[in-house]
Amino acid sequence: MGSGWSSEEERQPLLGSGLGPGPGAAWRSQEAAAAALPETAPGPGRVYGRRWLVLLLFSLLAFAQGLVWNTWGPIQNSARQAYGFSSWDIALLVLWGPIGFLPCFAFMWLLDKRGLRVTVLLTSFLMVLGTGLRCVPVSDLMLKRSVINGGQTILSRLCGSLVLNLLMFVSQTWFSADERATATAIASMLSYLGGACAFLVGPLVVPAPNGTSPLLASENSRAHIKDLIETVLYAEFGFVCLIFSATLAYFPPRPPLPPSVAAASQRLSYRRSFCRLLSNLRFLMIALAYAIPFGVFAGWSGVLDLILTPVHVSQVDAGWIGFWSIVGGCVVGISIARFADFIRGMLKLILLLLFSGATLSSTWFTLSCLNSITHLPLTTVTLYASCILLGVFLNSSIPIFFELFVETVYPVPEGITCGVVTFLSNIFMGVLLFFLTFYHTELSWFNWCLPGSCLLSLLLILCFRESYDRLYLDVVVSV
Repeated sequence: MGSGWSSEEERQPLLGSGLGPGPGAAWRSQEAAAAALPETAPGPGRVYGRRWLVLLLFSLLAFAQGLVWNTWGPIQNSARQAYGFSSWDIALLVLWGPIGFLPCFAFMWLLDKRGLRVTVLLTSFLMVLGTGLRCVPVSDLMLKRSVINGGQTILSRLCGSLVLNLLMFVSQTWFSADERATATAIASMLSYLGGACAFLVGPLVVPAPNGTSPLLASENSRAHIKDLIETVLYAEFGFVCLIFSATLAYFPPRPPLPPSVAAASQRLSYRRSFCRLLSNLRFLMIALAYAIPFGVFAGWSGVLDLILTPVHVSQVDAGWIGFWSIVGGCVVGISIARFADFIRGMLKLILLLLFSGATLSSTWFTLSCLNSITHLPLTTVTLYASCILLGVFLNSSIPIFFELFVETVYPVPEGITCGVVTFLSNIFMGVLLFFLTFYHTELSWFNWCLPGSCLLSLLLILCFRESYDRLYLDVVVSV
């Protein structure tokens, strides 16, 4: 992976065993290695205009994946009415997300061995199968719930691990060093924007049965809600089919020439990559700083309607809160990533600022929901403001984290690095949602997990010692 222009099966680090960017490598320790590189390393790369088309197709795929995964959370009251879902069923539909990440290591191997085009086509094909399975017309409600769970579990969310594993690989393969963070931000933010659109589309198309109260309604009302939910499912299926057709028609595996020195350099093999990751304490530290808060935040976002129902927030309002919190994070995230491309070597400082804001905003939201004790105002304005700020601070840090992961463990392939991190994130998300399936009657404990995880991440980032091995290679050798 990362060496698609090389035919060697066993990939070795470009800097050699004695000069490679091992744990704790700093800028000043690499100058001797850099001096020996120009004779053997590739020269400056070339970028192609088609890279933006490739990024657009992949971003649409990521958008659709986020949309499909978050179908049920924003309309949980309507789903209860139409299909007889319980709170446990809604939590289980979200829980299939982290369960779907269990085979991600096989997908890492596939990406490493078969390359970008094959992996992207498999991802889009799995999404077609998954969304199509959810649309199978079944009259029996018990069987219908099983079919929906099958589509959500076996197919739809399996591709989630593929999409996240591919993020850094796409930017590394097609974009130059001063565009990589921006490309990563666009693709990752579009994935979250898909989840945000689910907060918007679902509640606007599918009405709540009776405000936020899942009371039994007439048979005609239940049938009407069910028809509208199926309309959403069919629309998602059609959208995914269009994306699959587009990627099948055009999605090249790589450009004719690499865009940077790092893109053309040889990488570690699949087995050696895992050994390097598991033995790198700095990587484990920054991986936990990402995995814990984002695992909590993903689970919390997936059942946001369930959390806000006890404080008398309607399904539509909960959808708008979720939508704007993610959209704000997407806009700010792309802007910060573009800024990071210009001021290289400041990723840790950016993360410290973002997680300081995330800790404060999540604490504000949690205390506001306990207004009977804290006496803080609980209004639509405070809920919107605290949730939007939380989404802005957390979501905008995603591309910064991904860039820092790759810089820390280079020359480990990008897909393997991001796959391990997202697997850890989904473990924390799965554990949290597992407890939610048993403790879903009172959810204040779930809110407290947010500021606790953000504070822990802030401390880990503060203790982390950064290095920029890949960036230094690009800058020195290109010169």
